[in-house]
Amino acid sequence: MSEARAFRVTVYASSSERIDARYHTVAEALGRGIAERGWDLVWGGGRYGLMGSVSRGARAAGGRTIGVILQQFVDKNVHCSAAHAMESVGDMRSRKRGLDDSGDAFVALPGGLGTLEELLEILSFKQLGLHQKPVVILDAFGYWQPLLQMLDKAFAEGFVQPQFRGIFTVAQDAAEAIEQLATAAPWTATMRDPFGGGSA
Repeated sequence: MSEARAFRVTVYASSSERIDARYHTVAEALGRGIAERGWDLVWGGGRYGLMGSVSRGARAAGGRTIGVILQQFVDKNVHCSAAHAMESVGDMRSRKRGLDDSGDAFVALPGGLGTLEELLEILSFKQLGLHQKPVVILDAFGYWQPLLQMLDKAFAEGFVQPQFRGIFTVAQDAAEAIEQLATAAPWTATMRDPFGGGSA
């Protein structure tokens, strides 16, 4: 009889080496926190930027790391050779599907266009009822404030229906993100928009 697999947290994160060191500290702490809970880390498979930091933090605390990466990045030798498992895929849609399907929960660290796309897509999928998994935006040093303000504006002006306000939580640091994941309950919309709409 096979052993049940561990809870898996997919982390979306920057691969840039240009960012301030303080963000790396948060990413490493998140990786450690995931591992200390006995959870597996699923991430984009890179060894640079916050991707590298979160995976190193997890492994330093004895955690298991599972990467999903483009084969072209493997060919460029930017992948993490220390990962416990690494799936290489041929295109970004397959990569995102692998990250999404492998995770039981999601955390967005600060990042650029790729991280932003991944975060908004997983939120869109939750809005559509395609999953009920926790999504945490780790707003380290206020990085995500402009996005959070944009989302508030979208709710306020009716572009996102009010019953979807609970589809994500916001954490200020790694410890808060871990606690939110540990205590999250399956999410369902608490009301329906009387005006209707395509995602109601």
